[in-house]
Amino acid sequence: MNLPRLILQLNYSVTGMHLSKTKQLSDFYVAGINYRKTDATLRGQFAINDDQYRAVISKATDYGINEFFILSTCNRTEIYGFAANVKQLAALLCSETKSGLELFYQSAYIKQGKQAIEHLFHVGAGLDSQVLGDYEIIGQIKHAAKLSKSHGFIGSSLERTINAVLQTSKAIKNNTQLSGGTVSVSFGAVQYIKQQVKDVKNKKILLVGIGKIGSNTCKNVVDYLQTRNVVLINRTLEKASRLANELGLQYASINDLGTEVAGADIILVATNSALPIILKEHLENKGQKLIIDLSIPYNVEEQAHTLPNIHLVNVDELARLKDETLSQRTAEIPKAVAIINKNILDIFDWFEMRKHVPVLTAVKVKLNEIHTSVQYKGTASTKHSDVRIQKVLNGMASKMRVKNNRGCYYIEAINEFLAPPTKN
Repeated sequence: MNLPRLILQLNYSVTGMHLSKTKQLSDFYVAGINYRKTDATLRGQFAINDDQYRAVISKATDYGINEFFILSTCNRTEIYGFAANVKQLAALLCSETKSGLELFYQSAYIKQGKQAIEHLFHVGAGLDSQVLGDYEIIGQIKHAAKLSKSHGFIGSSLERTINAVLQTSKAIKNNTQLSGGTVSVSFGAVQYIKQQVKDVKNKKILLVGIGKIGSNTCKNVVDYLQTRNVVLINRTLEKASRLANELGLQYASINDLGTEVAGADIILVATNSALPIILKEHLENKGQKLIIDLSIPYNVEEQAHTLPNIHLVNVDELARLKDETLSQRTAEIPKAVAIINKNILDIFDWFEMRKHVPVLTAVKVKLNEIHTSVQYKGTASTKHSDVRIQKVLNGMASKMRVKNNRGCYYIEAINEFLAPPTKN
């Protein structure tokens, strides 16, 4: 067999072979609902707690999904991932929600490709939050991604994207005042208490649920209300005792919920139960109480509104509170968007180059075959073959970035590899 014939055969094999498909930007979707079109009651029907999340993960492959994560907060429920079509992702999400696909689609937004990436960057920056610049969202993204990754559902494409979102959020935090001041859902609760309750230091506060939002709320209560007359209750007693000891507070078992509710003046609820845990019967004839429900779905029974001694506030009502801090944050939006636009181009470039990985890998294999072939061994030095192959591939990649004409570039790559090395 002569060398030209070998080259022709190798050329035919690389251009005709089945190349493994990398994740394409056009295959990336987000489907979700948020506070802009839905109230907290409807959002509660599509909220996903960690147990439901794990159930979704267990059936993801049955829906043809192998790379995704779900972001479920008091303001939104969204599923991000790679799929042949967005219906797969939406169906997977709704397989564990209280309501089904039909109701979901009535209020859902669907974004694909670049628009989906841009949406994720804006969410991560706090630009799409109900409270502008709310920095708690980035921790919620980290938690969601960690849960999916622990079960093998975050691949290289999604991990690269999420890392870029986290880095961008950090850059915005460090270089703008978008999250300046202290405005968040948890702080909004503290602001509300400060405005509505006199002599708060002599009021007994009960905080139920100390996840991310509950913990932040607890610390804000201590810092800004300057009181430690607080009792913590959590489903896991050890978690409540740990935070209570850290902050010098009291804690109680979930079994004592009824007694603690009865004795409290102010109740903050930040649990993620699928059903209300504070019921009307807990509150009847138990004195005046301010209750702030930070949970989605609501974890205070709706009928509690009807009791004359109860003043009940939910997350949507808190988010309507305005102050000077929010005005200052609005002025920072152009700076944040400029940082996002710069970083988002790197992700778009990365996805563009990923499209060429299969053919570049195939070319590398074929160049190594040429190098090790009997006909080629005597025609050129093999000392720097790996360096030469990489140089050829780098040149091919640069040309493909400008124009994807991979058949011609493949022939050029072989010719460049076979050409005598130039002297420096």
